[in-house]
Amino acid sequence: MKQYGLIGKTLDHSFSKSYFENKFITEHIQNASYSNFPLESIEEFKLLIKKKTFSGLNITIPYKTSIIPFLDELSDEAKSISAVNTIHFKNDKLIGYNTDYHRLS
Repeated sequence: MKQYGLIGKTLDHSFSKSYFENKFITEHIQNASYSNFPLESIEEFKLLIKKKTFSGLNITIPYKTSIIPFLDELSDEAKSISAVNTIHFKNDKLIGYNTDYHRLS
């Protein structure tokens, strides 16, 4: 099963879990799940990725900048604004992206 999720500090306000669960259903994406992973500290990220095998993660406040040292690569957009809101796990690498970049520019 492909595992996706959201990391942040307080995730009670987030609609991401229900959004992606519904998206998987409407797009007929099988064998995929989405969970919230509230972290008290960004240091907990290291433990989280050791316990689970992810395909991707979304990042929300307050970790959009503090996640960067944990990543292997950054997209040009993420480098440009020094913030990451999406991580793709590919070939044992963690690649950071910022999908807000074009909305901000």
